[in-house]
Amino acid sequence: MSSITAILRKKPNAKGEYPIYIRITKERKSTFVALGYYIKMEDWDEKHKKVRKSHPNAVRLNNLITKRITEAGGKLIEMDASDKNVSVKAIRKRIINKGNDFFAIAEEYLANLEKLKKYNQLSAEKPRVTHFRDFLKCKKFPIEQIDVPLLKAYQSYLKAEREISDRTIVNHLIVIRTIYNSAIKEGIIDNKNYPFGKDKIQIKFPESIKIGLTQEEVLAIEQLELKASSKEWHTRNVWLLSFYLAGIRVADVLETKWEDIQDGRLRYRMNKNQKVVSLKIPDKVLTILSYYEPYRALNSGYVFPELKDVNEKDSKAVLAAIRNANKTLNKYLKRIAKLAKINKNITMHISRHTFGNISGDKISVQMLQKLYRHSSITTTVNYQANFISKDIDDALDAVIDF
Repeated sequence: MSSITAILRKKPNAKGEYPIYIRITKERKSTFVALGYYIKMEDWDEKHKKVRKSHPNAVRLNNLITKRITEAGGKLIEMDASDKNVSVKAIRKRIINKGNDFFAIAEEYLANLEKLKKYNQLSAEKPRVTHFRDFLKCKKFPIEQIDVPLLKAYQSYLKAEREISDRTIVNHLIVIRTIYNSAIKEGIIDNKNYPFGKDKIQIKFPESIKIGLTQEEVLAIEQLELKASSKEWHTRNVWLLSFYLAGIRVADVLETKWEDIQDGRLRYRMNKNQKVVSLKIPDKVLTILSYYEPYRALNSGYVFPELKDVNEKDSKAVLAAIRNANKTLNKYLKRIAKLAKINKNITMHISRHTFGNISGDKISVQMLQKLYRHSSITTTVNYQANFISKDIDDALDAVIDF
């Protein structure tokens, strides 16, 4: 004789909460399957084997309990039909190996990013998976339980509890959607209850405010009297080189080697999208390069010294070194801003915004697309819209100047 029921096991966690299990008994032998949820003892109805209404997620948890009991019952009947002597351990194995746990699928997804050496993406998305686990307060979660109300509650949690920006919240949702899509592709779940799309959870980035420096502010930085070889002097050189070359990203700047400079041009492969770029080296950049040319060997072939002691074949080590260097450079850029009397938060990335701000409508969108290395001209138009305001200003003046 067999029976399946929900129980609350008497082994609390550090918070004094108890785990919900499904107990499967056959011929007086029992096995247990964890649901991955913990609740307080007072929220458990022992008589009816369900979660009391006092628990905020009582309905969802009780629905999950009912579903798991039904699934276990189906598996038990199915296995009994093929083998009357099947053990409870075999039944448990069949049930828990369904592969519909969101976090198990997420771990495979993250492992694949590491295998592909997409370390930037991995370091950004791994914490987002952790945040979702913290929100759910469980180690396992059936992917089919991810629905619109749950995701809306998650959005509220990220904004209120973690104080995360709207744009970063979208990035959190994108990770969940990507993992959900991979589960559909692998046949783990169908798309009939897909929680993303029209009239559901829509992935749309809010407009961001991009602020660049003005021409006068760049001149103020250029004209600062800084001690040669000081941290501030070096930081200014790195920032200006990035700006002079249309806002090359910090990783590409720091990975630039002397061998990348040939015939008055810089040729390199972008970290972000692996595109090959070729740029003429302006005279102002040649001046900066002249400061570092005597240190070619000392800097292990790099123009700048940040990566000189890092094994370039170790992608993780290179990424870590670039991140640390970026933090240090940004720290000294704050000092430079203060010395130049600039009341803006100057970072390495703002060099890119500064190029966009100063170029304004001086350069065609098609040429800017090439300089920015954008795949789509739409991206360039949207990016440059942050900085081109002359027509709007003139239109405003035309109306109110009376």
